[in-house]
Amino acid sequence: MAIRVLLVDDQPLLRTGFRMILEAEQEIAVVGEAGDGLQALDQVRALQPDVVLMDIRMPRMDGVEATRQITGPDRAGPAKVLVLTTFDLDEYVVEALRAGASGFLLKDAPAHELVQAIRVVAAGEAMLAPSITRRLLDKYAGHLPSGEEPVPDTLQTLTDREVEVLKLVARGLSNAEIAADLFVSETTVKTHVGHVLTKLGLRDRVQAAVYAYESGLVRPGAQG
Repeated sequence: MAIRVLLVDDQPLLRTGFRMILEAEQEIAVVGEAGDGLQALDQVRALQPDVVLMDIRMPRMDGVEATRQITGPDRAGPAKVLVLTTFDLDEYVVEALRAGASGFLLKDAPAHELVQAIRVVAAGEAMLAPSITRRLLDKYAGHLPSGEEPVPDTLQTLTDREVEVLKLVARGLSNAEIAADLFVSETTVKTHVGHVLTKLGLRDRVQAAVYAYESGLVRPGAQG
């Protein structure tokens, strides 16, 4: 079955460009468009897309609030949100990730990256490029705790190895890179990531990365 995509952006020309790229792919179907967050909510309810390609800054309702409502506890369907941001990494993307977005993509990304990002998100994975997550979180460190706050009790449920994996996820490493760093198989890393998500009640590795920063487990800019 084709991946059903809803395009949400207040610039019609951008929506047209995205539509042309995506409609060239046999396994992707653009089922609708919206020019702001309120229209996006209506379209999600009516069209039941698999992936919402979501702009951040829009009139009436921005992409952060729309993402929160689409992915929240009262969600009306299975839609996952892939946020669009400008080249200089929009500060609101951090809020969108907290709100439940499965990842984000730069607006000037090549066509093949847009297609691949949609495939990845539709498959239930998170970031196309985990390293960008770290750059984003580091850039907007002022929005996050200083790292001096008490570590949440929930972290006590993790094993030492799971804490190691969580730190590496937060620092932008892919599963393959984590496997090489810890001298284990990629399958083992996937298992550890799954345990971390389950124990902490998180949906995906994007939320895990944000959690690691917000909890103070990883400090913005830290290397070790």
